[in-house]
Amino acid sequence: MNLIEEENGQKKDHINEIVLSEDVQRAIEQVLQSSDPLDQPDFNPTDYINQLFPNEQSLSNIDEVISKMECDISLIDDNIRSVVRGQVNTGENGRVALKEAQQSLTQLFSLITDIKSRAEKTEDMVKEITRDIKQLDSAKNNLTYAITTLNHLHMLVGGVENLKRLSERRQYGEVLNPLQAIIEVNQHFQQYSEISQIQTLSAQVQQIQSELATQITDDFKNFFSPTSHSNANRMTLTQLKDACQVASVLDKPVKKNILKWFINLQLQEYMQLFHENQDIAWLDKIDKRYAWVKRHLLDFEEKFGTVFPTDWEVSERITVQFCTNTREELSKIIARRKTEIDVKLLLFAIQKTANFEQLLDKRFNGTTLVEATSEEVRQERGSFNNLIGSCFKPYLDIYTDSIDRELTALIDQFAQQNQQMVVPKEINPGIIPNCADLFVFYKKCMVQCMQLSNEKPMYDLVLLFKRYLREYAIKVLEARIPKPQPPNTTTSSISSSMSLLTKDFQNLSTAAGQVIHNFLKEGETPRFSSEDMRKICYILATAEYCLETVQQLEDKLKEKIDKQYISKVDLSDEKDVYHRIISNCIQLLVHDLDAACEQSLLLMTKIAWHSISNVGDQSGFVNQIITNLKQTVPVIRDNLANSRKYYTQFCHKFVNSFIPKYINTLYRLRGNSTTSGGNILGCEQLLLDTHSLKTVLMDLPSIGSQVQRKPPASYTKVVVKGMAKAEMIIKVVMQPVHPASLYIEQYLKLMPESSVVEFHKILEMKNVRKIEQQQLVEAYKRACPQLQQQQTPTTSSSSGTHHAESGNVSQPSETTSGGNSTQSQQIAAAAAAISGAGSSIMALGDSLMDKGRIKKIENLIKNRLPN
Repeated sequence: MNLIEEENGQKKDHINEIVLSEDVQRAIEQVLQSSDPLDQPDFNPTDYINQLFPNEQSLSNIDEVISKMECDISLIDDNIRSVVRGQVNTGENGRVALKEAQQSLTQLFSLITDIKSRAEKTEDMVKEITRDIKQLDSAKNNLTYAITTLNHLHMLVGGVENLKRLSERRQYGEVLNPLQAIIEVNQHFQQYSEISQIQTLSAQVQQIQSELATQITDDFKNFFSPTSHSNANRMTLTQLKDACQVASVLDKPVKKNILKWFINLQLQEYMQLFHENQDIAWLDKIDKRYAWVKRHLLDFEEKFGTVFPTDWEVSERITVQFCTNTREELSKIIARRKTEIDVKLLLFAIQKTANFEQLLDKRFNGTTLVEATSEEVRQERGSFNNLIGSCFKPYLDIYTDSIDRELTALIDQFAQQNQQMVVPKEINPGIIPNCADLFVFYKKCMVQCMQLSNEKPMYDLVLLFKRYLREYAIKVLEARIPKPQPPNTTTSSISSSMSLLTKDFQNLSTAAGQVIHNFLKEGETPRFSSEDMRKICYILATAEYCLETVQQLEDKLKEKIDKQYISKVDLSDEKDVYHRIISNCIQLLVHDLDAACEQSLLLMTKIAWHSISNVGDQSGFVNQIITNLKQTVPVIRDNLANSRKYYTQFCHKFVNSFIPKYINTLYRLRGNSTTSGGNILGCEQLLLDTHSLKTVLMDLPSIGSQVQRKPPASYTKVVVKGMAKAEMIIKVVMQPVHPASLYIEQYLKLMPESSVVEFHKILEMKNVRKIEQQQLVEAYKRACPQLQQQQTPTTSSSSGTHHAESGNVSQPSETTSGGNSTQSQQIAAAAAAISGAGSSIMALGDSLMDKGRIKKIENLIKNRLPN
């Protein structure tokens, strides 16, 4: 029952709900503009009531709200009643209005019908009135057309006879106007061509035009013929000028044939004088061809310039034909005598031709080039450029071959000059002079080739540029990079040391120590002299200049070369070569400075840090490092004054190399074996030294300079991070290992990014016993679960120590196979002496605390023993 009532309630609500379309709603809003919430289309009673009574306190005025609502309802009811009552009378009024409208439509229709009938009668009356007028207008038009046609016919009949008489008398000045009129009239009568009389007159006009064309052509030939000078009937220049005007009115082939004959006549002398069998026709006298046509054009314009109409462009046509004939003749001559052409002769001919073509472009507008029959000429329409010079294009490889030979000689010359390369004495030497000479030559070749062609010859030139840029880099720059000079040693040092071992067995310890000292001295890293460093900076600055200029060269080539070759112009490989040279120079300087600091780091390992009783000034090894930096870095900085970014790169690479080496050297230091924590004073001294090094490295870019510059932020970040790690290592070493949990806690605070390997190294620095090391490592792993997967190198350090303690040296027999018996005996004796002196070697090894040096000794023994 409840479900049925609910459904009925839903139906009732649905029936009472009024849904209006959007258009109706907008219309209502325009008519009834109200801000009352009750008038809104989305009115919600619940929201409205909640708005009136937001809380319980607001229910106190519910009676007032109800009273107001009742008043509003009463007002709305009154309005509804008035509207309903008004609608009762509205229906009756509507029916009356509809009936009146129907009566009005009936009356209007009758009026329209009456007006239509009257209009038809009026139209008939107008047609009757204008009928005679239309007949008169038609008769007038026909009469006018007939009179005009008769006049044209009279003109045509009379003009034909008149033209015959005038043409026979060669009165071309009087022929021009009648001829133009008759040609136009004849065109008018072409629509009556089926009439026999018209056909006859049209045929007579065609005959007169043909006779005039033949007659004028003959008159031109008679006038300009060399054998007609004594002819009494020879035309005057005035008659010739009038004849040109008549030829312009006649068919186009008439003018074309006259010009063709006349131009060939003008160039007849040229073709005979510069025939391919004549000596004057060769390339070395090509300027005489152009001088001839200049003189001939001046002579022609002086004598006959006023004869020919301006629009005929006779001078330009003669020039175009001269260029065409010259190109064809030169092509045949060059093909026949190609072996006689050298680059000097080719460039001479091309230059003279290009100058002549530029002169023609200034003198003529090039309108007649469009009428040329040659496809090649039509492609160059509007310009005389390459009209003759195109004949040289197939032979431009002579030019590129010449450039190839010149560049080969130039690079060889530069290579010879650099064998005795001396860096200028000034602080900033600049670049190698021959580098600028190379690019000046490149520029000259590029400009010269642009005058010849910007197509395949230019691309061939690009390939040559690429090749010799690499050759310059290899033969001139890389070949002169200094090599580190090893310390002065004699080839007999090893044999004398061996002799010392074999002869003095009583003082075996001293002898073995001397051998090792010699080996260590021979194993020192070679150093550059100050002059060598300046030379490396000199080469680096030159490579930088080459790198920048190659980029400019590539941009300029892409700008000048033909668009079909732009994508092929790529000098990236050559730029990579100079990048490599710059990087190599920087690396050599870094390696040299590293080598200077290596002995200082070795000295650091020799200090008995566990025996230090007081903390004083910075240690000697720090002073040595600072001295080396002050001796080396200012030289590099002064010689790279114009290459600041590469000097900064050098500083970056050095600190990135030196700081890890310094940290590794710290790991090799050992505390006193009697105390697990080592000497605190020694650690404090190390901390002081590390801070001093950090301060020096921070000021490294400006060390030894009067002008102090703030180093780049990226450089400062590297130094701070690296040296901070070194300081943290020392601080960790200073901490006691007991209790273990507190030590590991302190370790993680100081070195949060550490690893098990570093933890193990620090324990060895503290001389912690192996058993305690294992326990501490396990505790460290438990404190850092993320390190569980890492393998602890528990035997790496101990195995290295065991290797050093064993004192075993590789047997010389492995490197002396094939030697004679005497050498084998010496080697065996030396090996026995070294094995017998194991305790002495071990004592020296312990003092150095440098196991890697022992391995280096073994390698030096193998390399220096005779084969």
